[in-house]
Amino acid sequence: MSGENAYRQPVTLKNVLMFSVPTIVMTVFMSFYTMVDGLFVSNLIGTDALSAVNLTAPVISLVTAISTMLATGGSAVIMRKAGQQKAQEANEDFTFLIAVNVAVGLIMSGLGYLVMDRLFGSMNLSPAVAGYCRIYLSRYLIFTVPILLMNNFTLYMIAAGKSALSMVCSITGGILNIVLDYVFISILDMGIAGAAIATGLGYSVTAVAGLVIFSKKDCLLHFVKPVCRIRTLISAASNGSSEMAAALVTGIVTMMFNWTMLKYVGENGVAAITIIMYVLMFATSLYTGYSYGVAPMISFYYGEQNQDKLKKLIRLSMKIIGFIGAAALIVSLAVTEPLVAIFARPDNPVYGLAVTGNRICSSALVFIGFNVFASGMFTALSNGLVSAVLAFSRSFVFMVAAMLILPAILGVTGAWLATPAAEAAAFLLSAVMFIKYRKKYQY
Repeated sequence: MSGENAYRQPVTLKNVLMFSVPTIVMTVFMSFYTMVDGLFVSNLIGTDALSAVNLTAPVISLVTAISTMLATGGSAVIMRKAGQQKAQEANEDFTFLIAVNVAVGLIMSGLGYLVMDRLFGSMNLSPAVAGYCRIYLSRYLIFTVPILLMNNFTLYMIAAGKSALSMVCSITGGILNIVLDYVFISILDMGIAGAAIATGLGYSVTAVAGLVIFSKKDCLLHFVKPVCRIRTLISAASNGSSEMAAALVTGIVTMMFNWTMLKYVGENGVAAITIIMYVLMFATSLYTGYSYGVAPMISFYYGEQNQDKLKKLIRLSMKIIGFIGAAALIVSLAVTEPLVAIFARPDNPVYGLAVTGNRICSSALVFIGFNVFASGMFTALSNGLVSAVLAFSRSFVFMVAAMLILPAILGVTGAWLATPAAEAAAFLLSAVMFIKYRKKYQY
């Protein structure tokens, strides 16, 4: 399937999986090579460096938040116009939003350099960890524009019916990242700077490929002379606000986790939570990949007012998400010890903390998929407000409440329980919204 023909196929399990499996493979692989980054850093440099990678994550989330908003919100707006047979306008908006992203990247990169020293100076870190943080982030920020373009082109390739190509780009970038990790860290002895540069170059593969692909006029989405429509920018921003909130909140919550761990168990706790985040990220990437894959279909069917296909797609999606959730929970519990052992030896204090934490946090996998899909579904339906409420409540309100209350009562165990508790609360809210808007969207 390619281009608009992909949206004309009947909604069956086979066709939905043909559309979504490439994006699932893509997001899983992206999370996998993020884990490989951690593997190289922890084994070749040390757990202090692994802690530093996690401590820089909030700044990276802040830098990419606006781009995430424009990419997800813009994709829904543009594909709705494509479904309404407004191809020229869709391409003008697409080109305009890409140009906006480049400008955002340059600005956010500069801001990242400005806040870096003040942020790490406020954390009361050891000199070694603080040094690793500064080195890693300063190299990473060099690649801000390519990384933002990668965020956008990944989604727009999917929307243009080129999800398999998007998957190939992600896999190629991931392999390049892994190879360069080994070359830069192990052979050239570049340390944590090499890890950051390898990551930036790996992400740049999709950015370069996207510039080539979207320059071709036979692509469903392609570059044309941009038209600055403020209404489009506002619509993309409001529609994608939930995804921006999620990115911002991820950074804030990561900082809260780090501060909690530093308070109760020190820098070993930061390394442990890093490992657990890798596991949760890997499992969550299954849900995210599926949601990315079907979101353009939801937007397209909504745009052409095809309630029958919309209803079939969403109901089938709920069954798929449920199956993935059950499988992810079983696998995560089964491989906890061998997986943690890859990052930290059993005689390392980090090992025991991470094993215990992962067993508790894995229960969140039952709820995460439905929460991710619900937020993505409302974004695809151009209901950015509901999507934002779901994402913000899940990632910030419920998580912050859990992080403030549970560790104060249960100590470090409360920190592990925070994620399952927040996801369970978010699941209840998602169910309420899903039922409330069923008649409006006729799914």
